[in-house]
Amino acid sequence: MKISVSFTLWLLLGAVSPSESTDYQKTFPQDIYAALREMTASLVQLKADVMTMQREFLQTQGRQVAFSASLLVGGQAANLGPFPSPPTLVFQNVITNIGNAYNSSSGVFTAPVRGAYNFEWTVGAYGDGSHGSAAWLVRNSDQVFMAYEYQTSGFMSSSKAVTLLLKVGDVVSVHLAANTLAFDNDNHHTTFSGFLLFPM
Repeated sequence: MKISVSFTLWLLLGAVSPSESTDYQKTFPQDIYAALREMTASLVQLKADVMTMQREFLQTQGRQVAFSASLLVGGQAANLGPFPSPPTLVFQNVITNIGNAYNSSSGVFTAPVRGAYNFEWTVGAYGDGSHGSAAWLVRNSDQVFMAYEYQTSGFMSSSKAVTLLLKVGDVVSVHLAANTLAFDNDNHHTTFSGFLLFPM
């Protein structure tokens, strides 16, 4: 049995010419080195991709933005308007201001990062028979949407929401529409909120 196996191996080895045997031995190590170089390059690229993803994640975490505020601080009550031109409403009672992008002294939100933002605002007032209750959301100097309600007497309220693509430094505020009314008290009827949906 040993003799036949040895003889078979000898025949197989004898069937391969010396040049073919040398070629096989030369290409095999070169293929291994090529494969190792390719794997090394892939690992380097994978490491770079992971580091980029980590940086982007940390940047996004650092850019969390959300705020919510009502017009007046608790204990106060006030009627605003009507005014001949639309003033900026300054929402002083800040409940949340993650990222500090909303300024409670000016009533202005400033986008800290380019992205899609969602805003909601509500304006309430008591009807006086001749004025409605209305507020514009303004991006930079452009009026975007208006929340509006009119009734001759009793309390009225209206709300709106919008999603805006903002660049870094764009400003958003709520303006009382000309010749309209707003009211706020401890019940916080007139509010302004916004948050970053995602950076872009």
